[in-house]
Amino acid sequence: MNYATWPIRVGAYLVDVVPAAILGGIGYALGGPTADDPTIGPLYYVFALLALAYTIYNRWYLGGQGQSLGKKALGIRLVKEQTGQPLGFGGAFVRDIAHIVDAIICYIGFLFPLWDAKRQTLADKITGSLVVK
Repeated sequence: MNYATWPIRVGAYLVDVVPAAILGGIGYALGGPTADDPTIGPLYYVFALLALAYTIYNRWYLGGQGQSLGKKALGIRLVKEQTGQPLGFGGAFVRDIAHIVDAIICYIGFLFPLWDAKRQTLADKITGSLVVK
């Protein structure tokens, strides 16, 4: 298999998370959760929900089918290690939750693809997934 390199994976991740971060930033700029104006305060929650909806659709639904928007833009796919088939919605969700393990150890788990033979993060190893070209 042709495994995706670490810089390409990082690029795909940035393409995936920047829109959600922008939506969250807009909501926060409009007043955040502590806005005094009752007409503006709820906008924070609207934008937070939009960011969550985008994440669910992009990272878990599209990602579970093999390619989130970022992966598609950079020509890589998320697949099951055993079958080479897409991970599925639940698998993509569990993989994102498993990234907590990558972060707990000073974010070193995210660097594993730099030296791992299959270029997997710890979350990839936990969920049995690969990122391939």
